[in-house]
Amino acid sequence: MALVLTEEQSMLRDSARGLISDKAPVSHLRHLRDSKDETGFSRELWKTFAEMGFSGLLVPENFGGSGLGCVEAGVVMEEIGRTLMPSPFLSTAVLAASALSRGGSEAQKSAHLPKIADGSLLAALAIDEGAKHRPLQTKLQAMRSGNGFKLSGAKALVVDGHTADLLIVAGRTGGAPGERNGLTLFLVDPKAKGVAVERTVMVDAHNAARVEFSNVEINADQVLGEVDQGWALLEGVLNIGRGAVASEMVGLSEEVFGRTVTYLKERKQFGKLIGEFQALQHRAAQLYIDIEITRAAVLKALQALDGDFDHASAAVAVAKARAGTTATLAVQEGVQMHGGMGMTDQFDIGFFMKRARVCQELFGDSNYHAEQLARMKGY
Repeated sequence: MALVLTEEQSMLRDSARGLISDKAPVSHLRHLRDSKDETGFSRELWKTFAEMGFSGLLVPENFGGSGLGCVEAGVVMEEIGRTLMPSPFLSTAVLAASALSRGGSEAQKSAHLPKIADGSLLAALAIDEGAKHRPLQTKLQAMRSGNGFKLSGAKALVVDGHTADLLIVAGRTGGAPGERNGLTLFLVDPKAKGVAVERTVMVDAHNAARVEFSNVEINADQVLGEVDQGWALLEGVLNIGRGAVASEMVGLSEEVFGRTVTYLKERKQFGKLIGEFQALQHRAAQLYIDIEITRAAVLKALQALDGDFDHASAAVAVAKARAGTTATLAVQEGVQMHGGMGMTDQFDIGFFMKRARVCQELFGDSNYHAEQLARMKGY
């Protein structure tokens, strides 16, 4: 398959870019941060997202969505990355919609997917429990109780967890941390007795939460997928999320590159435009090449998720690892080429550096995915 967007996908990109660049430039994020906004994103803008069909991209048509694929979700994520727009698109429209579509019962799909599509339901995926992404190390206990379970434990870095109306929680119903068997996914109401949600604003001014579960009662109808067999579903959903975050980092990298090249063409030093210095030209050219290679790797991964989902893990690992290293290079070069001004909070380039650092960690950094790829290849 050619590594280019179709005409329809290009139209979706143009539509998303027009809305996001107009309604949510970087100044939008700065305002939310400086005003200490309790929500951390614009609910009005999310409503507009839903009206344009973005919130239902991955929701099947029979549940009110568009029934599109990961490439289309990646197209929107790339545009979000260009302006650092805070939005529940990743947590709700990508992760939660995918989890429910792929693992939910008909009753669960009917109850939640239409609400995700129309923007009235926000959801969050609660997986990690430590400082690094290690989903197999899940320790949260899900002990059998009556016809259901009781959850006890804590989750960290739950993206958009403080605004979620629904939590998708990974718990251990069997086995030991590190084992694939024994993981189960649950649908949990964050307002249920025993659930405590604490907002944790990340360094990039985006939203996350720490969620604690103290003997939270769950009935059998709240199990997502099969008991003890949740790893395959979880890994698939995480791969979709990884592809989406990689797309965001491509958009972020390209925006930083564009801003940096513009600065090189305007800034004078020693009586010359600094863009005339060959050393800076070489560095800019190398960054451009790196971004284009990463763009192809990410699109390949998204196409693999849409066309051969069960065998897409290697392509996703390559994409997420490359996107992380490319975004890191882009923001480091951007800040350095902007000189001392690049280090100030008054200049937007620093926001991109902080977001790139968070995106690196989301669902596994470059080292994590390099190791996963090595294991797949038998090293």
